[in-house]
Amino acid sequence: MGDPAGIGPEVIAKAYPKLRQNSRPIVIGDASVIADAIEVVDSALVVESVGSVDDATFSAETIPVLDADNVDTLVRGEVREEYGAASLEYVEQAIELAKAGDIDAITTAPINKQATKLAGSTYAGHTGMLADYTDTENYTMMLVEDELRVTHVSTHVSLREACDLVTTENVLETIRLTAEALRDLGIDSPSVGVAGLNPHASDGGLLGDEDAAEIEPAVEKAREDGIDATGPESPDTVYVRAASGEFDCVVSMYHDQGHIPIKMLGFAGGSAVSGVNVTIGLPIIRTSVDHGTAFDIAGEGIASEQSLLDAVDVAVEMTDTGQSD
Repeated sequence: MGDPAGIGPEVIAKAYPKLRQNSRPIVIGDASVIADAIEVVDSALVVESVGSVDDATFSAETIPVLDADNVDTLVRGEVREEYGAASLEYVEQAIELAKAGDIDAITTAPINKQATKLAGSTYAGHTGMLADYTDTENYTMMLVEDELRVTHVSTHVSLREACDLVTTENVLETIRLTAEALRDLGIDSPSVGVAGLNPHASDGGLLGDEDAAEIEPAVEKAREDGIDATGPESPDTVYVRAASGEFDCVVSMYHDQGHIPIKMLGFAGGSAVSGVNVTIGLPIIRTSVDHGTAFDIAGEGIASEQSLLDAVDVAVEMTDTGQSD
């Protein structure tokens, strides 16, 4: 459900009738908050509070909620320790259900990092927590927006640290994870474009040596492994080429390099309306909306549900191609 004070609950309530068309979604959260969100979006749905996944009826008139009952008072748009702790509890429960095979996939609504920090979490977001709880060492983020997909060698670190993380080992591991994830998405022979670190991928050494020293050997080793990888490519054109169909995914060297082109496509009128975040490398399927808690509009019923619809669609696609087996 994400942070109770954010837009997650109302986006779920708004999206739920469409979500039922190709999946059996169950909300892990607080039943009273979802009931409140149903009123916000003026829906005729009714909350079905359940104690286990098996108890859910998945009827057309109800939203089944695996009720943690951990929100005493709801004040939208506020950062609170209580809400941070609640959102962490939802994620923990989802992970355990996925590991046990009780659910096929997890799609997460946004949490608030300030709130989870107040609750004692040391994680920058969902991803590190998912990795630790599943004993996963090698993982990364894939963003999906229409025909453009990007993965990242590093994400939530400073730009200075991100440059240090561009090593042959890290780039190669990201290329391998990317190719595997693309196959999980049903692409049998994926092509991977690898972005350079420096402008124009160092322009033959005129603008640095990192591309030749670290990225180029990683691409060569990936090709030896049978992966259709190309690069390092100039970062200012490779995303346009991928969006046009030349590559199935672009491996980005750091957070903003990959996020900016995705969000240029996914944002309209200043609001995030689409885009999906997939954590690849995990033994379970996890997708997420590609937007935050949007405290400034929480409770107004105007938040777009498109990113959630897209995220669940990707999760279903990955389940259908057998990653959850």
